[in-house]
Amino acid sequence: MSQKATVGIGALVALSCAAGAFFWLHARRGQPLPDVVIAEPPGFHAAPENRPTSPPPKKPAAIADANSKKAAPAPPVENSLQLKAGEVLDYTANVSKLSNVATLSLKIAGKGNFLGKNVWHLQASAHTLNPLRMIFELDDQFDSYSDSGTLASLQYEMHLNERGQQIESVQRMTSTGKEPAPADATEARVVPGTRDPLGMMQFLRTVDWKATPQVSSPVYDGHKLYDVRAKLAAGTVAVNVPAGNFTASKIDVRVFEDKVEMKDASFILYLTNDSARTPVLLEAVLPFATARVELSKLQ
Repeated sequence: MSQKATVGIGALVALSCAAGAFFWLHARRGQPLPDVVIAEPPGFHAAPENRPTSPPPKKPAAIADANSKKAAPAPPVENSLQLKAGEVLDYTANVSKLSNVATLSLKIAGKGNFLGKNVWHLQASAHTLNPLRMIFELDDQFDSYSDSGTLASLQYEMHLNERGQQIESVQRMTSTGKEPAPADATEARVVPGTRDPLGMMQFLRTVDWKATPQVSSPVYDGHKLYDVRAKLAAGTVAVNVPAGNFTASKIDVRVFEDKVEMKDASFILYLTNDSARTPVLLEAVLPFATARVELSKLQ
């Protein structure tokens, strides 16, 4: 897998629509496989369904620009947007001039306790469809266990089925090196507050873009650590997707590596202007293609 491809994949997942960049890479005939049921990792305990899973709303932490002289770590706080356990967002992907080439799904699988911390279990899956599937076969699933307050990653998992080859990757995050990974996981050394792609997507939903028009965050995509910066480009935009017509905020997202912006990959994310801030559309310009990922159904 090329470095550019990895960057594109990581950035798209960070925006919740992971498969957009995968279409460059994989080939094999077949039909989409069902999402694999992955066992919860040792140490995760789901919250009881009959108890409240979220504390009273508080204001989100503003993430300072990494290059700002006044930048300082934001204190851990609960986000103003309370994620909804069981929420499923289904998308359809259009790449270049090809329409409906893949199905994508984002799911908030639940809330629980992992390694002594309250976390959200976040999931994403992607499947290519015919006729593109006859050229590029892909059936991937991603799992994130992210802090319920900051959405910083504790563990990020990639369950990949590409070109008939299955790859399992479990990344246990640590900023100190004092939390060794178990035998079935890899220790990933990251800076404090690092989010994985799925946690980053949900974090963008928690931002009050009127009060905080620009944020940044370290993001580890399972391969490398990046600085992802998001800026409000327009506060009110009409968006028409298969799921309906929406009024949304237009968010410009840029990816930096070693403080240098990646010029061959850029993204525009549209979040609804209601209290849910649902991601309804992603437009991506990638090294090998352009992608438009549209919300098709909200459950």
